[in-house]
Amino acid sequence: MTTDPHRYELPEPGGWRWLAASVHLFTALGIVCALLAAHALLDRAYETAFAWLGIALIIDGIDGAFARALDVKRRLPRFSGEKLDQVVDYVTYVFVPALALQLGGHLDGLWGGILASLILLSSLYHFCDNGNKADDHCFVGFPAIWNIVAFYIFAFALPGWAVSVLVLVCVALTFVPMRWLHPMRVKALRPLNLAMSGVWAFAAVWTVATGFPAGPGAMAALGLVAVYGVGLSVLWPLLGGDEAP
Repeated sequence: MTTDPHRYELPEPGGWRWLAASVHLFTALGIVCALLAAHALLDRAYETAFAWLGIALIIDGIDGAFARALDVKRRLPRFSGEKLDQVVDYVTYVFVPALALQLGGHLDGLWGGILASLILLSSLYHFCDNGNKADDHCFVGFPAIWNIVAFYIFAFALPGWAVSVLVLVCVALTFVPMRWLHPMRVKALRPLNLAMSGVWAFAAVWTVATGFPAGPGAMAALGLVAVYGVGLSVLWPLLGGDEAP
Protein backbone atom coordinates (compact mmCIF):
# COMPACT_ATOMS: atom_id res chain seq x y z
CA MET A 1 0.00 0.00 0.00
CA THR A 2 1.35 3.42 -0.95
CA THR A 3 1.01 6.47 1.20
CA ASP A 4 1.12 10.09 0.22
CA PRO A 5 4.16 11.64 1.95
CA HIS A 6 2.48 15.04 1.77
CA ARG A 7 -0.72 13.88 3.46
CA TYR A 8 -1.18 15.58 6.80
CA GLU A 9 -2.14 13.68 9.90
CA LEU A 10 -5.80 14.21 10.72
CA PRO A 11 -5.96 17.02 13.26
CA GLU A 12 -7.26 16.33 16.72
CA PRO A 13 -10.94 17.29 17.03
CA GLY A 14 -12.61 19.22 19.80
CA GLY A 15 -11.65 22.03 22.13
CA TRP A 16 -7.96 21.14 22.21
CA ARG A 17 -7.57 22.37 18.63
CA TRP A 18 -9.14 25.69 19.53
CA LEU A 19 -6.84 26.01 22.51
CA ALA A 20 -3.86 25.28 20.26
CA ALA A 21 -5.07 27.88 17.76
CA SER A 22 -5.42 30.42 20.57
CA VAL A 23 -1.69 30.08 21.25
CA HIS A 24 -0.94 31.09 17.67
CA LEU A 25 -3.34 34.00 18.01
CA PHE A 26 -1.56 35.01 21.21
CA THR A 27 1.78 34.99 19.36
CA ALA A 28 0.25 37.01 16.51
CA LEU A 29 -0.79 39.75 18.94
CA GLY A 30 2.87 40.80 18.92
CA ILE A 31 2.40 42.25 15.44
CA VAL A 32 -0.50 44.36 16.75
CA CYS A 33 1.83 45.66 19.45
CA ALA A 34 4.29 46.57 16.69
CA LEU A 35 1.63 48.57 14.87
CA LEU A 36 0.68 50.44 18.04
CA ALA A 37 4.36 51.08 18.77
CA ALA A 38 4.84 52.52 15.28
CA HIS A 39 1.86 54.84 15.79
CA ALA A 40 3.37 56.00 19.08
CA LEU A 41 6.70 56.67 17.36
CA LEU A 42 5.00 58.81 14.75
CA ASP A 43 3.46 60.80 17.61
CA ARG A 44 6.93 61.10 19.23
CA ALA A 45 5.57 59.19 22.25
CA TYR A 46 8.72 57.12 22.69
CA GLU A 47 7.92 55.78 26.15
CA THR A 48 4.56 54.51 24.88
CA ALA A 49 6.27 52.90 21.89
CA PHE A 50 8.66 51.00 24.13
CA ALA A 51 5.79 50.00 26.40
CA TRP A 52 4.15 48.28 23.41
CA LEU A 53 7.47 46.69 22.44
CA GLY A 54 7.76 45.50 26.04
CA ILE A 55 4.36 43.82 25.83
CA ALA A 56 5.47 42.15 22.59
CA LEU A 57 8.62 40.98 24.38
CA ILE A 58 6.52 39.42 27.16
CA ILE A 59 4.31 37.65 24.61
CA ASP A 60 7.38 36.27 22.86
CA GLY A 61 8.84 35.15 26.16
CA ILE A 62 5.89 33.02 27.26
CA ASP A 63 4.11 31.84 24.11
CA GLY A 64 6.59 29.02 23.58
CA ALA A 65 5.76 27.52 26.98
CA PHE A 66 2.06 27.55 26.08
CA ALA A 67 2.79 25.95 22.70
CA ARG A 68 4.80 23.13 24.28
CA ALA A 69 2.24 22.55 27.01
CA LEU A 70 -0.59 22.21 24.48
CA ASP A 71 1.50 20.27 21.95
CA VAL A 72 0.47 22.77 19.31
CA LYS A 73 2.64 21.32 16.54
CA ARG A 74 0.86 17.95 16.73
CA ARG A 75 -2.63 19.38 17.08
CA LEU A 76 -2.27 21.90 14.22
CA PRO A 77 0.30 20.25 11.92
CA ARG A 78 -0.41 22.48 8.90
CA PHE A 79 0.31 25.75 10.69
CA SER A 80 3.91 26.76 11.40
CA GLY A 81 4.25 28.52 14.71
CA GLU A 82 7.97 28.91 14.01
CA LYS A 83 7.35 30.94 10.85
CA LEU A 84 4.76 33.07 12.63
CA ASP A 85 7.20 33.72 15.46
CA GLN A 86 9.98 34.69 13.04
CA VAL A 87 7.78 37.21 11.23
CA VAL A 88 6.55 38.83 14.44
CA ASP A 89 10.03 38.86 15.98
CA TYR A 90 11.65 40.55 12.99
CA VAL A 91 9.12 43.36 13.12
CA THR A 92 9.16 43.84 16.91
CA TYR A 93 12.84 43.11 17.59
CA VAL A 94 14.35 44.74 14.52
CA PHE A 95 12.20 46.91 12.24
CA VAL A 96 10.29 48.98 14.79
CA PRO A 97 13.40 49.56 16.97
CA ALA A 98 15.36 50.72 13.90
CA LEU A 99 12.49 53.07 13.10
CA ALA A 100 12.53 54.31 16.71
CA LEU A 101 16.23 55.14 16.47
CA GLN A 102 15.69 57.11 13.27
CA LEU A 103 12.57 58.98 14.37
CA GLY A 104 14.09 59.60 17.80
CA GLY A 105 17.04 61.42 16.27
CA HIS A 106 19.65 58.79 17.22
CA LEU A 107 20.31 57.71 13.62
CA ASP A 108 20.15 60.97 11.69
CA GLY A 109 21.00 61.77 8.10
CA LEU A 110 22.76 59.62 5.54
CA TRP A 111 25.04 57.94 8.09
CA GLY A 112 22.06 57.14 10.29
CA GLY A 113 20.25 55.66 7.30
CA ILE A 114 23.26 53.46 6.56
CA LEU A 115 23.40 52.24 10.16
CA ALA A 116 19.65 51.54 10.19
CA SER A 117 20.04 49.58 6.96
CA LEU A 118 22.88 47.56 8.50
CA ILE A 119 20.59 46.73 11.43
CA LEU A 120 17.91 45.44 9.06
CA LEU A 121 20.26 43.52 6.77
CA SER A 122 22.41 41.89 9.46
CA SER A 123 19.26 40.83 11.31
CA LEU A 124 17.90 39.19 8.15
CA TYR A 125 21.11 37.15 8.05
CA HIS A 126 20.65 36.12 11.68
CA PHE A 127 17.00 35.15 11.20
CA CYS A 128 17.83 33.06 8.12
CA ASP A 129 20.92 31.40 9.64
CA ASN A 130 20.04 27.76 10.40
CA GLY A 131 22.90 27.68 12.89
CA ASN A 132 21.77 30.65 14.97
CA LYS A 133 20.83 28.44 17.92
CA ALA A 134 22.94 25.84 19.70
CA ASP A 135 21.67 22.60 21.18
CA ASP A 136 21.71 24.17 24.65
CA HIS A 137 19.32 26.94 23.41
CA CYS A 138 22.06 29.59 23.35
CA PHE A 139 21.97 32.01 20.44
CA VAL A 140 25.02 31.88 18.17
CA GLY A 141 26.01 35.38 17.12
CA PHE A 142 24.36 38.57 18.28
CA PRO A 143 20.66 37.60 18.56
CA ALA A 144 19.19 40.68 16.83
CA ILE A 145 17.74 42.07 20.07
CA TRP A 146 17.63 45.58 18.65
CA ASN A 147 14.60 46.38 20.79
CA ILE A 148 16.88 46.05 23.83
CA VAL A 149 19.72 47.98 22.18
CA ALA A 150 17.38 50.81 21.17
CA PHE A 151 15.89 50.92 24.66
CA TYR A 152 19.37 51.35 26.17
CA ILE A 153 20.18 54.12 23.70
CA PHE A 154 17.05 56.02 24.75
CA ALA A 155 17.44 55.20 28.45
CA PHE A 156 21.08 56.31 28.61
CA ALA A 157 20.63 59.18 26.14
CA LEU A 158 23.81 58.09 24.36
CA PRO A 159 25.63 60.65 22.20
CA GLY A 160 25.77 60.11 18.46
CA TRP A 161 29.29 58.72 18.36
CA ALA A 162 28.46 56.12 21.04
CA VAL A 163 25.31 55.07 19.16
CA SER A 164 27.36 54.57 16.01
CA VAL A 165 29.95 52.46 17.83
CA LEU A 166 27.30 50.38 19.60
CA VAL A 167 25.39 49.68 16.39
CA LEU A 168 28.52 48.76 14.43
CA VAL A 169 29.74 46.44 17.21
CA CYS A 170 26.38 44.65 17.42
CA VAL A 171 26.19 44.31 13.64
CA ALA A 172 29.71 42.83 13.57
CA LEU A 173 28.89 40.43 16.43
CA THR A 174 26.05 39.03 14.34
CA PHE A 175 28.71 37.22 12.31
CA VAL A 176 30.87 36.15 15.28
CA PRO A 177 30.06 32.65 16.64
CA MET A 178 29.83 33.90 20.22
CA ARG A 179 27.13 32.36 22.41
CA TRP A 180 24.43 34.50 23.98
CA LEU A 181 22.31 32.94 26.69
CA HIS A 182 18.52 32.78 26.52
CA PRO A 183 17.54 33.57 30.14
CA MET A 184 14.38 31.45 30.03
CA ARG A 185 15.61 28.37 28.14
CA VAL A 186 19.25 27.77 29.12
CA LYS A 187 19.49 25.62 32.25
CA ALA A 188 22.95 26.79 33.31
CA LEU A 189 22.71 29.58 35.89
CA ARG A 190 18.95 29.77 35.34
CA PRO A 191 18.07 31.08 38.85
CA LEU A 192 20.61 33.89 38.52
CA ASN A 193 19.55 34.62 34.94
CA LEU A 194 15.91 34.89 35.98
CA ALA A 195 16.84 37.13 38.92
CA MET A 196 18.79 39.44 36.66
CA SER A 197 15.91 39.43 34.18
CA GLY A 198 13.62 40.50 37.01
CA VAL A 199 15.94 43.37 37.94
CA TRP A 200 16.07 44.45 34.33
CA ALA A 201 12.29 44.27 33.92
CA PHE A 202 11.68 46.38 37.02
CA ALA A 203 14.21 49.02 35.91
CA ALA A 204 12.81 49.04 32.37
CA VAL A 205 9.20 49.45 33.51
CA TRP A 206 10.23 52.22 35.90
CA THR A 207 12.10 54.02 33.12
CA VAL A 208 9.20 53.81 30.68
CA ALA A 209 6.79 54.97 33.40
CA THR A 210 8.93 57.94 34.48
CA GLY A 211 10.26 58.90 31.05
CA PHE A 212 13.55 58.91 29.15
CA PRO A 213 16.35 59.18 30.03
CA ALA A 214 16.47 56.76 32.95
CA GLY A 215 17.11 57.99 36.48
CA PRO A 216 20.36 57.17 38.28
CA GLY A 217 19.00 54.09 40.08
CA ALA A 218 17.36 52.59 37.00
CA MET A 219 20.44 53.42 34.93
CA ALA A 220 22.66 51.58 37.42
CA ALA A 221 20.40 48.52 37.38
CA LEU A 222 20.20 48.47 33.59
CA GLY A 223 23.96 48.85 33.33
CA LEU A 224 24.55 46.01 35.81
CA VAL A 225 22.37 43.62 33.83
CA ALA A 226 24.02 44.64 30.55
CA VAL A 227 27.49 43.98 31.96
CA TYR A 228 26.29 40.63 33.35
CA GLY A 229 24.76 39.52 30.03
CA VAL A 230 27.69 40.53 27.85
CA GLY A 231 30.24 39.29 30.37
CA LEU A 232 28.54 35.91 30.62
CA SER A 233 28.63 35.53 26.84
CA VAL A 234 32.35 36.35 26.78
CA LEU A 235 33.08 33.94 29.63
CA TRP A 236 30.69 31.23 28.46
CA PRO A 237 33.43 28.91 27.06
CA LEU A 238 35.17 29.00 30.45
CA LEU A 239 31.93 27.96 32.15
CA GLY A 240 31.61 24.76 30.15
CA GLY A 241 29.53 26.09 27.30
CA ASP A 242 32.13 25.65 24.58
CA GLU A 243 30.61 22.67 22.77
CA ALA A 244 30.25 23.16 19.06
CA PRO A 245 26.86 24.54 18.06
